[in-house]
Amino acid sequence: MSSASSWITVPEGSPFPITNLPFGVGQPDSGSWRAWVAVGDVALDLAAVHAAGWFGSIDLPRQCFTERTLNTYLACGPAVWSATRSRLVELCTDESVADMLRPHLVDRSSLIMGVPTAPTDYVDFYSSLHHAVNVGRIFRPDSEPLLANWRYIPVGYHGRTGTLVPDHSSIWRPAGYRLANGVPTVGPCDALDIELEVASVIGVGNERGSPIDIADASQHLYGICLLNDWSARDLQAFEYQPLGPFLGKSFASSLSPWLVSLEALEPFRTHPPAQDPPPAEYLATNQPWALDLHLEVWIQSARMRELGMNGQLISCVGFADMYWTPAQQLAHLTVNGASTRSGDLFGSGTVSGATPGSEGSLIELTSNGQRPFGLPDGSSRTFLLDGDRVELRGWAGKDPATRIGLGSVAGTIVPARGSPASHSPASHSPAYHSPASHGPASHSPASRSNGRGD
Repeated sequence: MSSASSWITVPEGSPFPITNLPFGVGQPDSGSWRAWVAVGDVALDLAAVHAAGWFGSIDLPRQCFTERTLNTYLACGPAVWSATRSRLVELCTDESVADMLRPHLVDRSSLIMGVPTAPTDYVDFYSSLHHAVNVGRIFRPDSEPLLANWRYIPVGYHGRTGTLVPDHSSIWRPAGYRLANGVPTVGPCDALDIELEVASVIGVGNERGSPIDIADASQHLYGICLLNDWSARDLQAFEYQPLGPFLGKSFASSLSPWLVSLEALEPFRTHPPAQDPPPAEYLATNQPWALDLHLEVWIQSARMRELGMNGQLISCVGFADMYWTPAQQLAHLTVNGASTRSGDLFGSGTVSGATPGSEGSLIELTSNGQRPFGLPDGSSRTFLLDGDRVELRGWAGKDPATRIGLGSVAGTIVPARGSPASHSPASHSPAYHSPASHGPASHSPASRSNGRGD
């Protein structure tokens, strides 16, 4: 149903037309945390709609929209999700109920939005072939960029849920051990990076010992949001052998506030690239589990804000050619009998493309710090400086008339606790060096002028 048929005004080009209806959890200027659905520039109070009986006979728990997270709602399962969504379409397109529902609308900008779920577990994958090749060339310039297992399984690591943070959070510069002039030294990170990712959110979990069949993935996955997996590359380089990411990845991961359902994304599903070798039986499916998403990375320095300059677009990339799909990731993370629970999520891993300007991390975009890119304030960057603000944006579909948005997620770097604000006075940070190699990536970064408003 088109947004034009709604009694709620939806501006042209809005990421949240009636065909989207993403859910989030927010707090108004005065009031308690509760669930909302975004429509255009406003949000509808789901708790109030539920309390007034507008959801009728749908089997929704009484408290599911009055909690700080959407976990209780997600546990209701696909039949309830679909019925709730259908009912909301009816309510938002029925002029006869407009006057009764308008008191439950607020401007989206007036809400303080939180992390939409309370995950018990968070897994981050490494599923972009282009990203894996780019980083492999940095780490292993004299050997094959892909390790032997990469094309057989969705490689991932288990992250921390306690440092998942909402949109517009301050990101404290992390500290830890890193090499300074070749000497292991404790101090603030000098190679702070971002990772452009998409997070898949579990609606209905599984019991321990009962793997999720890939054919049943749609019965367990609710939808997606944007994820920025902030990364301390110098800390990561010192610690990652032999057990993998730890402090370099566990200090903050930002999530966008609005969950877009797989039902809303149905028109944008497509088939992923062919996999070679063919995946194992538990990872094999003919279903179109790739998503036609378009993602962007924007950066704005503190000086740019002072001068009234908009952020600069530094990367844009598609998601449809990710090598491993959300369904395969879910099947793999449970194949050993691991359990999942409502609200759990897993990241796609950095999304990067095959061409310069489509890299989803600064380590790739700047060839490990060898090729700084310029900003409109006259400064340059390889990695992030204190005061830098990074925003990820995304949407589904190529046609502006029918596409739906994922919204955005932003975070601003602030000095490490106990360090002076002038921690990073240089125009750009040095490259970090992996213990395994010192080679640059294979292509140059993007450096483009700002073509859109912030």
